[in-house]
Amino acid sequence: MSHSRKSSKVLWLDEIADKDDNKPDFRELDLGSPLSPLLNRQTASSSSSSSGSISDPNVLSQTPNRSHSGEISGSVDSSPISRRPRIINSGATSPAVNVLPTGNICPSGRVLKTGMMSQTSKTDVLGTGTGLYGHGSIIRGGSAVKMGAGENPHVGNSPHGGDTAKSSEAEELKREGNVHYRNGHLTEALNLYDKAISLSPRNPTYRYNKAIVLTSLNRLNEAAIELEDAIKFDPGYSKAQYRLGSILLRLGYVESARKHISSPEMMQKLQTLEMHLNKCSDARKVGDWKSALKECDAAVAAGADACAQIRALKAESFLKLQQLDYASAWLPEIVNFNSSKTPSKFFGMIAEAYFYFVRAEIEMAFGRFENAIVAVEKAGKIDLRNVEISVLLTNIRLVSGARTRGNNLFKSERFTEACGAYGEGLKHDPSNSVLYCNRAACWFKLGLWQRSIEDCDRALSIQPSYTKALLRRAASYFKVEQWEEAVKDYEILHAEFPQDCEVSESLLRAQVALKKSRGEDDRVRDVEVSSGLDQFRAAISSPGVSIVHFKTESNQNCRKISPLFETLSGQYPLVNFLKVDIEETRSIAIAENVRIVPTIKIYRNGCRIKEMICPTPEFLESSVKHYSR
Repeated sequence: MSHSRKSSKVLWLDEIADKDDNKPDFRELDLGSPLSPLLNRQTASSSSSSSGSISDPNVLSQTPNRSHSGEISGSVDSSPISRRPRIINSGATSPAVNVLPTGNICPSGRVLKTGMMSQTSKTDVLGTGTGLYGHGSIIRGGSAVKMGAGENPHVGNSPHGGDTAKSSEAEELKREGNVHYRNGHLTEALNLYDKAISLSPRNPTYRYNKAIVLTSLNRLNEAAIELEDAIKFDPGYSKAQYRLGSILLRLGYVESARKHISSPEMMQKLQTLEMHLNKCSDARKVGDWKSALKECDAAVAAGADACAQIRALKAESFLKLQQLDYASAWLPEIVNFNSSKTPSKFFGMIAEAYFYFVRAEIEMAFGRFENAIVAVEKAGKIDLRNVEISVLLTNIRLVSGARTRGNNLFKSERFTEACGAYGEGLKHDPSNSVLYCNRAACWFKLGLWQRSIEDCDRALSIQPSYTKALLRRAASYFKVEQWEEAVKDYEILHAEFPQDCEVSESLLRAQVALKKSRGEDDRVRDVEVSSGLDQFRAAISSPGVSIVHFKTESNQNCRKISPLFETLSGQYPLVNFLKVDIEETRSIAIAENVRIVPTIKIYRNGCRIKEMICPTPEFLESSVKHYSR
């Protein structure tokens, strides 16, 4: 490959730049025949000769490395990669096609023309490796297959019996895919490589190119499968071997990656990762969840940035530390897929089973017991003899049964028995926030509000954003007249659910009760001149209904209606009553377009819902009564 072609736009996250970047990627020297001791005189090219192909400059080998025609580039961690020698199936030595063996004597002093064949009716021709037979195979009654420059001797004919048209079409699809890849059109490139593979499924180059695109799309598990297939068709494909090892390392499959990595640098990286994964496992065994989180981060830093098992362990660690919101946030990061053809074990459990195991734990913590049972049963089918899975399945069934009994008793208003049922469930799962919250509802119905507060506190310590627990605690605070605590809880709920009328009304009641307890019973407030429009807008945006009396001190009608306005504020303590003197606060009068006094306006959560100009006392009273509900 020329130096200009080497500057690829795409850098791969899973690989380290080659230390000797200027060395060309060279192909294995082509033998004239699989059995010939002589080398073909054609000079080995530093790049693939296929039109539009791009070789990989970053994977170098101390031994000749077979370069596949039409590979797209993707830098990998460079290291000398040993290759297994090609095993020749035939023990005999045969003259190579297109090569004149040493010492060959032709009759009549004539030299045989290149490619001349025997004229027998059924010839035995040594296979060139382009069929499904392998090097050294005998093709009965066939003819020698010519191999053009740049063709891959190992690729083999497609299953269509060497259909040249289909092979040509596959090559054209590959070339188009390479163009799309270089232009950043990854989806289009992927589709074209898929079509090429459908025409020539045994061609490892197409699968290698597809794996590169899948890696760019962060679909590493699929990329690993494609590379495994490429290596199956050509075990000596060093680039595919090395890239597969790099991807498996990112996925955390240490043992599988070890089979494909020979670079000392990458082996060191693998050993470091293995050490941290072992520490993760040890921390999990003893329940040291803080250390488990620390080792998870260290494993990611060591290279396992795409390891779903580490994400699952982080989710489980947060759950065990009773940080349920964090555990739930990690749940979507868990991918239920095992990239290895042979199931790998993580933390004493088959990898895919561990995903379902952690999902079941989190589902149970949120009270979604049916989902939890489905997940843990899937884990049990994958890892049949795992004791942890069996224990969890039994536990979930017991807790789920206790919750169901408690719910049925609560519906029958047998609250004391329901408390006992929820308590039985908590014996099996002492950190289940749902059971605490349900039992708090029973205590509330029994008038044991302090106990209700205690259970709500436990539920919220496990799941801080648990809305039902917060609502029940606020109601319990109201019952025991802990007004300040009730106001705090209702304010949090009102901020989250501003349109909830029940929450808004409860907040107003708690605020009024708190003011009374402090001796701050200012039912009708004047909007001060100094604050002006900002204070007015903040006042009418308070939860619930606000009724504003726009007036002037000199207006006789205003003086007549003011006593009624004061009386109504005492009758409806949950309504926010305000007075605005439009002569002193001209900015408010202009903003609200008030020109005539007295004017009464009614607002709900900052929005005007009614306006009355010079209303009669009867009409004012009926309107206040109607909108205060």
